Amino acid sequence: MSQMPFYVSPEQLMKDRADFARKGIARGRSVVVLAYDNGIAFVAENPSRALHKVSEIYDRIGFAAVGKYNEFENLRVAGIRYADLRGYSYDRGDVTARGLANAYAQTLGAVFTQESKPHEVEIAVAEVGAGPDGDQIYRLTYDGSVTDVRGFLAMGGAAEAIDAGLKESFRDGMPLADALALAVRLLAADPAGGEPRALGPGSLEVAVLDRTRVRRTFRRITGELLMALLNPSDPTQDAPADDPAAGPHDPAPGETHADASGVSPRHTSTNPQTQRHAEEHPTSDGK
Repeated sequence: MSQMPFYVSPEQLMKDRADFARKGIARGRSVVVLAYDNGIAFVAENPSRALHKVSEIYDRIGFAAVGKYNEFENLRVAGIRYADLRGYSYDRGDVTARGLANAYAQTLGAVFTQESKPHEVEIAVAEVGAGPDGDQIYRLTYDGSVTDVRGFLAMGGAAEAIDAGLKESFRDGMPLADALALAVRLLAADPAGGEPRALGPGSLEVAVLDRTRVRRTFRRITGELLMALLNPSDPTQDAPADDPAAGPHDPAPGETHADASGVSPRHTSTNPQTQRHAEEHPTSDGK
């Protein structure tokens, strides 16, 4: 006696995949992305100092994610490769958050419809502009849907409650200290209405896209600076323009990259494989 073939309607299949992905994302700690007067801030509840939820993608583009670490880490690496290849092949100005969001949407959408298991991730891609009107924040969900948001977004298990708090308290042009205080207060709140948790610098991962910085705008906010920004009695309202911790690939404002000679933008590439060194570009006298 032959068995009847097992059949699941496409609607039910998509619903089951969406429910599976949403449950996985809801188990993750939340992330808040919000604009402030000099850029865009990323605030994540993340006690790990090695496994980052927030990262730099390119000069003016940042990345944040919630969900399964191995899945969004693969997407982050793919985004860096996409940006570096496009910037090398064409021009650094051709690398945009919108283009990266479209690439991520295609990948997430293909996995959701074609693979046996969807990605349990939610992603934010942000690009800081020359002014607040040029800032861009995109939200991408597990099925490849893209949303262009203005001002702020929240992702993760408590996203709905945090988003409601942001709608109520967010205001344009906030200094960085006020933006971080708002994000931390909402991350620490109990969605069930209980006592808020204590979230100190050791439980947070904080980074900004600072439009006042030269070329590479991404920087992490850690240590004493983060403590000062979160302390309401401290007068510190923003990250200092002069970054004493800037490394050889992260120049402080007013400085140039150690490998830059001004001949080609590829001198300032952050990927050593795509850097051109001075000996490849002889001067006009042949030396």
